[in-house]
Amino acid sequence: MDVPCTSIEEVRQRIDLIDREVVALLARRGHLVTQAAAFKTTTDDVRAPARVEQVIAKVRSLANDAGASADVVEQVYRAMIAAFIEQELHTHAKLSN
Repeated sequence: MDVPCTSIEEVRQRIDLIDREVVALLARRGHLVTQAAAFKTTTDDVRAPARVEQVIAKVRSLANDAGASADVVEQVYRAMIAAFIEQELHTHAKLSN
């Protein structure tokens, strides 16, 4: 766990550092999503609702292990997955032409 902050400015600085890490990880995840589109034959394969639920179950468990709110993590992941599905559908459509 982090050392307690002594000011709101310090809290914000630490959040900014985490945001940089999160964005870098999202970029890495996005590159993999783009690659995944090439392995899928239909848009149903891209949407993959059963896979989405597997990921949600996994991250809820990871959240519990990390001491995070499983509900918050689920909400973030559902939004992120929806956005990445849209990106992958766009990439899949380009590859199918």
